[in-house]
Amino acid sequence: MSFSDLLKMSLSSLWRRKLRTVLTVLGVVVGTASIMVMISLGLGLSKSNMEQIEQYGGLTTITVYPNENGGGMNYGGGGMAMTAESGSSGSAGNEPIRINDTMMETLATIDHVELASPVLSTSAIAKYGKWEAYLNIQGMSKEALQKMNLELTEGSELPLSDSELKFLYGNTVITDFYDAKTNQYYWDTGQLADIDYMKDPLFIIFDTDAYWNSKNGGTDEKGAPVAAPKKYLIPACGVMAGTENDYTENSNSVLCDVEALKMQLKKIYKGKAIPGQPTTKAGKPYKEIYYDSAYIRVDDMKNVKAVQQEIKNLGLQANSNAEWMEQVQQSSRSIQATLGGIGAVSLFVAAIGIANTMMMSIYERTKEIGVMKVLGCDMAAIRNMFLAEAGFIGLIGGVVGIVLSYMISAIINFVLRDSYYSNVSYIPPYLTLLALIFAVVIGMVAGLFPALRAMRLSPLAAIRNE
Repeated sequence: MSFSDLLKMSLSSLWRRKLRTVLTVLGVVVGTASIMVMISLGLGLSKSNMEQIEQYGGLTTITVYPNENGGGMNYGGGGMAMTAESGSSGSAGNEPIRINDTMMETLATIDHVELASPVLSTSAIAKYGKWEAYLNIQGMSKEALQKMNLELTEGSELPLSDSELKFLYGNTVITDFYDAKTNQYYWDTGQLADIDYMKDPLFIIFDTDAYWNSKNGGTDEKGAPVAAPKKYLIPACGVMAGTENDYTENSNSVLCDVEALKMQLKKIYKGKAIPGQPTTKAGKPYKEIYYDSAYIRVDDMKNVKAVQQEIKNLGLQANSNAEWMEQVQQSSRSIQATLGGIGAVSLFVAAIGIANTMMMSIYERTKEIGVMKVLGCDMAAIRNMFLAEAGFIGLIGGVVGIVLSYMISAIINFVLRDSYYSNVSYIPPYLTLLALIFAVVIGMVAGLFPALRAMRLSPLAAIRNE
């Protein structure tokens, strides 16, 4: 019996018993759709979490913070040990370990670090007409600003000048502006401030303490009224892409070149303590400016842990999204296993239905099987005929189940479109292929025992059977 004859006989047998075939196929459809939708939910949640991580710094970045508790630190790589007493900040063993230019040079020399940028943060008040806002200003190196691949909707120049301070506004900064007359924010009124960063002159007040003291009648150490601080016109060099509802790592920040920001702060405070900067026990500022954190980019995700440990050996604190990703992946695997198991139960029930259908088919076709054997039909051909029927049931049910699962997935994503960063149900191409193969294999495995039974029937007993 040729392979084409085998397929024709199998399809013909299924066609003669349409209702039973449809009901059996329906079980496979439900099972395949269930397992695909369940697994797609786990994959969708995992994908959504990964995209969220990418939006907040990616998987190859490390954020380094000073260690205010102090402690020894170990410079790895060269085998040279250095305690905090000889550290870059010149601190004693239990003094805070801070991030300065010397420490940044050390961080940049760690193996697999392709970018090390200081991050200097400060706050300021922006004023335009009746609109006011607190700005979260972050200064970073020119190289970091270039390599962050920031997409702009306005402006074409990144803040790369270390002589003139320019601001790059995040797309959600506009929501921080409030009406100074009514003290109402965008979230109260739904109205965004009518401000064009590139054209409108925004006045920036860096000395916020002096600003509020001057407004509220505060006095200085000598009892004299606090003078209003100077306002600065800081030009904008661009606005990040996105709406007021699109949140990313830098969407609510104002970025600038760190060297230009340092020059501006030194000019404003002129030897006085800069807000947020450490001071001596006598309350005097240090000569150098310490950074709030450091932005580290590693060449490959697999090296993040090693670099992070090297940074911790320096006595600093280091956080990375890779740690969060591991927790997310473990949680996603548990969810996928649970949901996949629930879907597999439906497919197992469908397999029982296939086995039952094939056994009934054998009982009804006993005489036909006997005739085939008497005519010299090969035993393997009889077995393969019934396996092919079971495989066709799995194939048809698998195809229809896959189509149904895509429809269900689309409905789920439409209903939950506003609740997640991406589709909550995600069906990758490999899952479609695996589901189809799995449905066919389950069908053939379920039909294996009935096929073996048909192969072992006695020809004479089968022919005499009525």
